[in-house]
Amino acid sequence: MILSRTKQYLRKNGYFYKKEYIRPLLTPDNIYIFRFGRDRLDNRLIIRYSHKWTGRQRINEIDLRLHKQKHPRIFENESELLNYLEGHLLKHEAKVRAREKEKQHEISDGASK
Repeated sequence: MILSRTKQYLRKNGYFYKKEYIRPLLTPDNIYIFRFGRDRLDNRLIIRYSHKWTGRQRINEIDLRLHKQKHPRIFENESELLNYLEGHLLKHEAKVRAREKEKQHEISDGASK
């Protein structure tokens, strides 16, 4: 299974995910796209993989974009991805929630003036 440990990590921490499969015509790679998040599915994992001659799946590249980042973080395997997620995902989400609260506070202050 592709990224089974990552799926378990997301479920354990209260994230929902949706996966899509893309088979591009011009490249030999297959692509899975995982969209995940708590409220909105605004985080994205793009997994490019191919098959070995034995039929096993080989992950070529994993791109992670948290909250619609322009430049993705690129990982070569699932272990690197999990280490990054454990260290950064919860901190990043706390920053995003704090920014949203500040925006709501500014809007409510602007409406009362």
